Amino acid sequence: MSAAESADLQWFKARASTSGNGCVEVAHLPDGGVAIRHSRMPNAEVIRYTGHEWDCFLDGVRNGEFDRPGVADHSREIRG
Repeated sequence: MSAAESADLQWFKARASTSGNGCVEVAHLPDGGVAIRHSRMPNAEVIRYTGHEWDCFLDGVRNGEFDRPGVADHSREIRG
């Protein structure tokens, strides 16, 4: 997906992201898929995932499958 194609999408980033720091942004696609980009580089490459791929990823996140080793769990703090 080109930057021009992604320009009309509505992009979201986590509330935990502070201004000035780069963050992942997500846009929901009409076909049920998801587009992902870096917030500080909106004209860079956009990665697309199907709805199924995104659901599998979120399930893994919720189950802690992608937690970084040695990093304290701050998920409750972030979710508020």
